[in-house]
Amino acid sequence: MNKIKIMCLFVAWLLSVHTGYSQSYHSENGHVWFYSHTPIEEIEAHNLQVSSSLNIDSGKISFIMFIHAFEFEIPLMKEHFNENYLESGIFPSSYFSGTFSDPGDIDITSDGIYRIEVRGNLTIHGVTRNITVTGTLQVKQGSIIARSKFTVRPKDYDIRIPAVVENSIAREIEVHIDITYSQISKPQQDQISRLPYFRHSPDAYTSGCVES
Repeated sequence: MNKIKIMCLFVAWLLSVHTGYSQSYHSENGHVWFYSHTPIEEIEAHNLQVSSSLNIDSGKISFIMFIHAFEFEIPLMKEHFNENYLESGIFPSSYFSGTFSDPGDIDITSDGIYRIEVRGNLTIHGVTRNITVTGTLQVKQGSIIARSKFTVRPKDYDIRIPAVVENSIAREIEVHIDITYSQISKPQQDQISRLPYFRHSPDAYTSGCVES
């Protein structure tokens, strides 16, 4: 794994933690998938390489993912998705940074499921919009599982759909989040915080993250 990719994977971490030891959790293999349904066609794609972090103390949560990591059943769909719609050569990553409601209610010492509301900024195709979605946090055997389901409209993120296929793609795309987090130890936090690129703004990296 090269330096650029490592740097991108930990941007989400930088966005979600604060100085000092805290209840911080991280994942590098989160699952995000989307679904589009019309009478003409159904489209589904999965990304299993989502890097995400959450902080139980502050309620901060964030993720970053490479657009080209979405996998489709039909290879041609992936090609059109990357080249014509999301333009992943220009906008290689999508990311989110926000907070979830009532972090103080989460008891990490026992298993349970908590309903949450998440507010923050979602960036897709170089466009950032404020969103509010609902979801759950599940504490299970020392890990935390975050799940959410919401919709996004391609036009809100300046994603242009050619007229010839506009009836094949839903006006609103269903997005699913399913991420399992493991706790980050204090030594791991200290080691990450000493990396040189954490002295700079995360935006400088998220806007130019590419995987070589």
